[in-house]
Amino acid sequence: MNKYWADFPILLAVAETGSLTAAGDKLGVSQPTAGRRIRALEAFFGAPLLTKEGNRLVPTAFGDTVLLRIRRMQDEADAIDRARAGADQDLAGTIRLSGTEGIGDLWLPYALQPFHEEHPETRIEVIVDQRSVNLAQREADIAIRWIGPGNQNSLIGRKVLSAGFGLYAAHSYIQSNGRPLNPDDLGKHNGVMVTLGANSNFWPDELDHERQRPKPIVFRSNSFHTQAHALMAGYGIGLFAHFSWPAGSMPDKVERILPEMDFSEDLWVVAHEDLRKSTRIRIVYDYIVSALLNDRPYFETGSPSRYVPLKAK
Repeated sequence: MNKYWADFPILLAVAETGSLTAAGDKLGVSQPTAGRRIRALEAFFGAPLLTKEGNRLVPTAFGDTVLLRIRRMQDEADAIDRARAGADQDLAGTIRLSGTEGIGDLWLPYALQPFHEEHPETRIEVIVDQRSVNLAQREADIAIRWIGPGNQNSLIGRKVLSAGFGLYAAHSYIQSNGRPLNPDDLGKHNGVMVTLGANSNFWPDELDHERQRPKPIVFRSNSFHTQAHALMAGYGIGLFAHFSWPAGSMPDKVERILPEMDFSEDLWVVAHEDLRKSTRIRIVYDYIVSALLNDRPYFETGSPSRYVPLKAK
């Protein structure tokens, strides 16, 4: 049985992704290798573990039974890994941080520079991702994200500030299509949207999504940077963070629409509770919270940052 333990993560990855190719990409093995190792598991158990439904591979009833136990094993392995990390009291080592575009790729590198100068033995690894990485599985040690710990009792988090957002469009779009004078006018305009997940359209909850959301959505992406350039190109109106405009674009190409309307999203710093026992992770966690608070005007209104030089924006 021991010889098949290394195949369990492949079965789990196929169940989660729905394909041998995606599972192989996730784990760094080829599609033929993933298929061969699944077949070896099925031969060992003497029963099929996966079946085809449409274009996806899904677990059989027996496969679900096996996966239930594999997930328990994975949870225990993750707990052991977190316990090891939590026992590490050395500042020397790597910290993995997760943040979305605008934070992970722009703000964090500059904000962490003072920490790096004081603690050069601590190596920084930043993961820029729109999704909420799995902290229990140590995809990251600390995450800066727009949602809190939720119902996961194993996570701890602090809501540090509320970042400001507004509605923006290019001068060229306004010149061609007119300027909305009130929220109800938004439904008469083209929209530029970010989709975060399968059905999550980035638009203020405070606005009526039937009457006060641009129609049609003429440009959609899963990237805030792509959204920024679509707005600058004149596709339509979109919601955007005040702090996130790239390379001096705001004064020249883009203007704020209905500036009396201001929206906010809470920004959290989240970690797994086991990892707060690690001196290295605790110090970095506390530093990030302090740096965000020091730069509160930047996130709330788009004021100059204490860390990010103006020429970098």
